[in-house]
Amino acid sequence: MMVSTRIFRLLRYHKPVLLAGKNFCKNGNTSYVKFINARRASHTNAGTEVITLSDGKQLSLSTGKYARFADGSAIVSLGDTSVMVTAVCKHHSSNSSFLPLVVDYRQKAAAAGRIPTNFLRRELGPTESEILTSRVIDRSIRPLFPEGFHFDTQIMCNMLAVDGINDPDVIAINGASAALSVSDIPWNGPVGAIRIGLIDNDFIINPTRRQIQDSILNLIITATKHNSIVMLEGSANEILEQDLKKAIKFGVKECQNIVNAIANLQKLYGKTKRKLETNEQSQTDEDLSSFVKQFAETKLRDIFSDHTHDKISRDNAINDLRNNVLEAVKESGNADYEVQVAERIFAKITKDIFRTLILETDVRCDGRLMAGIRDISCQVDLFNPLHGSAVFQRGQTQVMCTVTLDSLESALKMDAMSMLISGVKEKNFFLHYEFPPYATNETGHVGRVNRRELGHGALAEKALRPILPKDYPFTIRLTSEVLESNGSSSMATVCGGSLALLDAGVPISSSAAGVAIGLVTKPNETNTDIDQYKILTDILGIEDYFGDMDFKIAGTKRGFTALQADVKIPGVPLKIIMECIQQATVAKWDIIKIMNEVIRAPQQHKKDKMPVVDSLEVPIHQRGKFLGIGGMNLKKIFLETGVQIFPHDENTYSIFAPNEDAMNEAKEMIENILQKDREPTLEFGSIYTAKIVEIREIGVMVTLYNNMVPVLLPNSQLDQRKIHHPSVLALEVGQEIQVKYFGRDPVSGQIRISRKVLQEPITISKTLHR
Repeated sequence: MMVSTRIFRLLRYHKPVLLAGKNFCKNGNTSYVKFINARRASHTNAGTEVITLSDGKQLSLSTGKYARFADGSAIVSLGDTSVMVTAVCKHHSSNSSFLPLVVDYRQKAAAAGRIPTNFLRRELGPTESEILTSRVIDRSIRPLFPEGFHFDTQIMCNMLAVDGINDPDVIAINGASAALSVSDIPWNGPVGAIRIGLIDNDFIINPTRRQIQDSILNLIITATKHNSIVMLEGSANEILEQDLKKAIKFGVKECQNIVNAIANLQKLYGKTKRKLETNEQSQTDEDLSSFVKQFAETKLRDIFSDHTHDKISRDNAINDLRNNVLEAVKESGNADYEVQVAERIFAKITKDIFRTLILETDVRCDGRLMAGIRDISCQVDLFNPLHGSAVFQRGQTQVMCTVTLDSLESALKMDAMSMLISGVKEKNFFLHYEFPPYATNETGHVGRVNRRELGHGALAEKALRPILPKDYPFTIRLTSEVLESNGSSSMATVCGGSLALLDAGVPISSSAAGVAIGLVTKPNETNTDIDQYKILTDILGIEDYFGDMDFKIAGTKRGFTALQADVKIPGVPLKIIMECIQQATVAKWDIIKIMNEVIRAPQQHKKDKMPVVDSLEVPIHQRGKFLGIGGMNLKKIFLETGVQIFPHDENTYSIFAPNEDAMNEAKEMIENILQKDREPTLEFGSIYTAKIVEIREIGVMVTLYNNMVPVLLPNSQLDQRKIHHPSVLALEVGQEIQVKYFGRDPVSGQIRISRKVLQEPITISKTLHR
């Protein structure tokens, strides 16, 4: 019997379930119902966990009710904000040498009761806010996947409802943790995430949107059990070191309640974890491993102990050695499989030797000690036409930063959803970070901003925003182009950006600098605790690649403004994080000291190409003359001088000029417009002779002087008597009458004149008729 189209589709996607017996095709409808009931029965394991945070807020976690075909799904709610997270993993391993994990976080307009404002009225590509949140979620869960897990995995976070009070990003992290925990995907979680704010020396858990605006700290912490930190992401307004440490400890402690709740949800409603199936050919060949180690170990030690190497020469030496090893393997055997295994073995041996040398000798591959900083050089005022420019060089990391000042109308307008969630309508300071392929001696596509560039630019922007002045009359665009990269280019952007702002004359409160802190650990035999560790200051690219953490910290001499921890092991103890912060504080001071030797205060001398702003008050009655028909005068000024004029309030206009000469030229044009056919000054209370130029239904149009615009004398001011049309007074065009001037209307700017006040009061006599 023919199988229906619907059942055929089910056959394609659910073969293990549907092909259970031959009776499936005997009665299509009955079998389909049985299949659905069986599928539902397999998903009845649904439940909810409610966590009461220390401030009384409740975080709800539920699973098993929605998206049940996914390997794992969870809905997390805080207040009226809810996020559904699903986790799906393929059953067959990919050929990649890394974890192919994809995290997609989407802010649905329907969740806020809105319709998208684009032409198609539907959600299109991800916004910058969605990409940054996806990165935060990725960094929170990636370190806990087991080693050797190379299965395509996708985490999708859909915002179901948003109340405009509770930020959904932290909720989504907990949702991803719950979805992975209850799924059958191998994962060494759970983790818990919390946002910490600091208002009036009081720590706030998951502050609301309004509280974040008043807080000097906005820090997201992701932690596992045993108080181990997996991810840190935050910004601050020059928070002190001791306050930052207290916030991290407080947040990690709070995360434990969420971790325990998710673990309980997994215990009650979670699926059995699938076993990692490894191909027999992927098992390490002991003989091959011994051969590669014997061939390459000594030479690798020599390469990493040669402190004269730079990035290029060291990479070339390692690549040459790798090629020699593979050639030797080819000569000793004839299987392509052995070459692939040998390449993986060589990579593992390289990493182990690099880390072992650091742990044993306390000396890094470039000869520096653990707390050593690379040589730093700075330069400002590179090109005269630029408003501000600087080059910051730290070792082989070189960044060029430029500052452009423009009018406030050029501020970056936020999209509707980001505006609703963050409360920020527009930004008059934004940073664009560019990492071209030539920075690492590579080729590739340019022009497309990837997630890494967005993340590094957003971090540097957070670091510099607190030092900018409030109510600055310009929009600031800071661009950072990485010319050379050997680690920590985002923190070099903070340093170069601070120098460029000073060169542009922006009155920043203090210089800011950033440094990346690395970590190399040696776990114990059970692989649960850390026996030995070394903290590295100002890490190289290879130290980031082979290390266990990239902890970027930025701030001023007074305190910290931004931090981001990218952890690659299943958690870093609090003790190590505290030491990293202390080590970063010392390095930050040293870097700022070097920067201050180049430029310490904002540049006082204005360059020829520096923009200027001014304000202009235009009386209401001259507004029409100033603007021109359809704003023609403003358009003419802009086309001829490049000066932009914007309304500031009812009578005031803001003038933005690209330079002082353009401003002077524009002011001269404005003066000519306002002086042309300038009306004579009228004295309040004076009597003038007015000439009638037009008779209307509501009054007469008169002129006090020949070069004046006709003014309406309404019927109510024509005569002591109440009249409905000027014709009853026998007034004619060209006739002259006496009027009294009472100034201008404060709202409309129209001239107020009256004829009736000059007339004698009318005495009305009454005759009584009997």
